[in-house]
Amino acid sequence: MFFYKPQDAWAADFIPYHRDGRFHLFYLLDWRDQDGHGEGTPWHQISTTDFVHFTEHGEMLPRGSRDAQDLYVFTGSVIEGLGRFHIFYTGHNPHLRRQGRPEQGVMHAVSNDLLRWRKLPEDTFFAPAQGYEPHDWRDPFVFWNDEAQEFWMLLAARGTRGPARRRGLTAVCASTDLKHWQPREPLYAPGLYFTHECPDLFRMGDWWYLLFSEFTERCVTRYRMARSLGGPWRTPDDDVFDGRAFYAAKTASDGQRRFLFGWNPTRQGETDTGAWQWGGNLVAHEIVQDDDGTLSIRPPESVSAAFSRKKLVWEAGKTVQAEDTFACAVAGALPDTCKIEATARFNAGAKGCGIMLRVSNDLDSAYYIRLEPHRQRLVLDSWPRAGDLPHWVEIERPLRLAADEPARLTVFVDGSVCEVYAEGAAGNRVAMSARLYNLKSGNWGVFAQEGRATFDAVTLSTLP
Repeated sequence: MFFYKPQDAWAADFIPYHRDGRFHLFYLLDWRDQDGHGEGTPWHQISTTDFVHFTEHGEMLPRGSRDAQDLYVFTGSVIEGLGRFHIFYTGHNPHLRRQGRPEQGVMHAVSNDLLRWRKLPEDTFFAPAQGYEPHDWRDPFVFWNDEAQEFWMLLAARGTRGPARRRGLTAVCASTDLKHWQPREPLYAPGLYFTHECPDLFRMGDWWYLLFSEFTERCVTRYRMARSLGGPWRTPDDDVFDGRAFYAAKTASDGQRRFLFGWNPTRQGETDTGAWQWGGNLVAHEIVQDDDGTLSIRPPESVSAAFSRKKLVWEAGKTVQAEDTFACAVAGALPDTCKIEATARFNAGAKGCGIMLRVSNDLDSAYYIRLEPHRQRLVLDSWPRAGDLPHWVEIERPLRLAADEPARLTVFVDGSVCEVYAEGAAGNRVAMSARLYNLKSGNWGVFAQEGRATFDAVTLSTLP
């Protein structure tokens, strides 16, 4: 597949690290086959320079035994410091709770070359006894705090006070030797979420950004912004990078651009209505800092450029007239792996317009990537669909839209993986990930609903 997954397995949380022009992407490998492969999760590594071609380096951190703390080698971070490379990771073992031991602890491994790692079990430490729940102490993110002149570790943790579903916080520990860690006051404890998974922190210009993934009301990656590490941490109007089908995202920079690495989850039974599963395919977004300090995302240039066989379908002025009705224009068969680009302009009062995927010949079934000006959002819809719903639950993104102003859509399709990027009024950019299972093939085209839409520069691009 174009969007990376390991052969005969799936990829969950990615832990990115950039060095010497390459992104080293450590990740949690899940076979989903306990009978055949046993219980537990190891770390593997791939590396890339362009998010298109990948070198597989194999297993980096093996899982422990059923009695070991790290039966599941869960998320962490990679850092170079004090003369070598370090991985700090979560050792998770759900069987330990019955023994009166914490399910989760922070563990340590070291390397001289990013390829051969040695675990240091003697460095394992657990949540403080006072103020923290013992079984939620995970996803360590380590960085050098230049102001404090010490290493800081951010952790996904839970306090012991307040409603159980709102005790999540971003904990802090500090160290000078990367072996002994002392707790500090939490960095961020808003009393909103069950937990703040996979914390990530970076500075861009005058702003600090704190990222975390939550699964209280929604399963999404969020961010906060502040002028200093001491806060206050501000919540932007749109604090979400993507929708439900993009999770556990962490970042890395090549020194010029910063990228966000998450996974597009599969669905149980490979159906459009199946429950979301843990793990899937790698998706990388490029992060853009806007003038007011808020963040948005766009496709990496190298990913777009990979689809080099471009066909101009409609150069200018393809108008779909649908006053008080629905109308469309079909462009032809949709390849299994492709990129579609289009710029849409719609009249005042138009209810919707966008791109259709896998359309049947009788137009009775399709996926619809729909701009909804009256609701100021981008959604994924389909027909047929289950339930009395106007679009797919949680596959939606807020997007500023204005009549007679261009709205640009870029859509990547790779088998069941669908990645949508949209740019609306005033340069407002969003991404929307999804899975497409039920409709396996068909045509594609553009459409309008209860209004008029004109589509310019409509192209279909495939891999060479």
